[in-house]
Amino acid sequence: MGDKGKFQAIKGVRDILPPESALWNRVEQTARETFGTFGFAEIRLPIFEQTELFARSVGQETDIVSKEMYSFEDRAQGVITAMKDAIQMAMVSPDSPDSINVFTATLKRYETLVTTGISSAEIPNSAAIQVYAAGLRHGLEILERFQRDPENKWLESIGFSGFSAIIAGIKALAFAIPMGENIALRPEATASVVRAYIEHGMQMLPGNAKLYYTGPMFRRERPQKGRYRQFYQIGAEVLGSSDAPGIDAEVIEMLMRLFERLKLKGAILNVNSIGCKNCRPAYVEVLRAELLKVREQLGEDSKRRIETNPLRVLDSKLEHEQAIIATLPRIADHLCNDCRVHYDEVKRQLGLRGITYQENWRLVRGLDYYMRTTFEITAPGLGSQNAVCGGGRYDGLVELLGGPATTKGIGFAIGTDRLILSLQEAGEGATPSGYDVYLAWFGAAAQTAAIGLAHRLRDAGFTVELPAAEMKFGKSLGLADRLKARHAVIMGDDELAAGVVTVKRLTDSSQQKLAEQDLFSYLRSQNPK
Repeated sequence: MGDKGKFQAIKGVRDILPPESALWNRVEQTARETFGTFGFAEIRLPIFEQTELFARSVGQETDIVSKEMYSFEDRAQGVITAMKDAIQMAMVSPDSPDSINVFTATLKRYETLVTTGISSAEIPNSAAIQVYAAGLRHGLEILERFQRDPENKWLESIGFSGFSAIIAGIKALAFAIPMGENIALRPEATASVVRAYIEHGMQMLPGNAKLYYTGPMFRRERPQKGRYRQFYQIGAEVLGSSDAPGIDAEVIEMLMRLFERLKLKGAILNVNSIGCKNCRPAYVEVLRAELLKVREQLGEDSKRRIETNPLRVLDSKLEHEQAIIATLPRIADHLCNDCRVHYDEVKRQLGLRGITYQENWRLVRGLDYYMRTTFEITAPGLGSQNAVCGGGRYDGLVELLGGPATTKGIGFAIGTDRLILSLQEAGEGATPSGYDVYLAWFGAAAQTAAIGLAHRLRDAGFTVELPAAEMKFGKSLGLADRLKARHAVIMGDDELAAGVVTVKRLTDSSQQKLAEQDLFSYLRSQNPK
């Protein structure tokens, strides 16, 4: 290697190191325990899916799909890929029969492999690919016609430029045929959960499917505080036949219960209703009409969204737009009767659970399958982008992805990176570090006894450091101190002869001799779990 510099993590990703990783484990474990008490079970999802799944669910025109998603062709390796590359690199001239013969032979072999690949499903079959394959066959026919024309009359009729255009077209067709499915690293997980729900027929299970997940997501966006290209989410989804407001309230209750158990201070719940497919379109048109009146006062993103998705203008964080947005029509004034009744009942159900909330009329979702309840939780320590969790009802998503039209859904996703950051900012990020016990042994016989004692201590749940090699007394105790061990248990010839161990509490250097059975009781009293 010419460059022998140190490898570093790619921009936008990071290593999560001890002791911070202990906080991550605590957060994820608390989520598992909390969700479990509400009857949710874990679903483990693939990190990549078909790109079309996210394009359809997240929205083809969204920044996530058009700019931020890591998508790529899952290319078949070997001969067919090499031939595809050879076709692109080939130099073909009408003055060189050999070049035409080689190119035609390569193309014929390539076309045969493509046809075989489509038949065996190694290459995804679609209407577009069938068109590309047919074009490739037509290109072959043209080349073969040229080979059968020794007097070059056909070349005279189309000219050199026409010949070059034909070769370029054939290359373009060969290039357009995918060697595998187009897949993407998941930018979010709701679509994957719904895909799994449909694929495995989970609508046949009794009651609602109540699922939660944890894991990494991927978006190629500008890294900033609490936002990474590989980021983590904890989420939950409820899928079933009912859209009862009590389901919405219980999902929010579960979420708030988790934050209480994590001691997340200053969390604020915002709720709203964005109506349904019967009433929201009319509101969107009213909103668009009002935005057009103030168009020249808006930023470029908001101007673009007037046509593509007016609801997204309400998300704007530009300071000069806030006064304008405050005067815009509110969706609460445009709900149909069914949506108003549903929203009122959600708020009543939250009250029954003692959950404090504030209504935020600007809390919207831009995609058609979202409807009615939306919610968001903000937390301190995150700056202006202070949302730590967002969720809502998406009754149209299952149908959009090919599932039963009667299936309803609601869920949320917690930005784990941002949650961890908020906990750390609030001083709740500290986790116990160091060992419960450092076993300092001296002599071969003591090492044998120390190995047995370490085994029993670990079985009892204590964290133990057992030196692999004998050290001098001072060096051994110095290492125990640097490792932040709470106790040093000293074992030497004298201790073995007396059937005891010497226990030194490193915080104040006090020490005592204890029999093994008393050692366990003492450590439990000093290190309550």
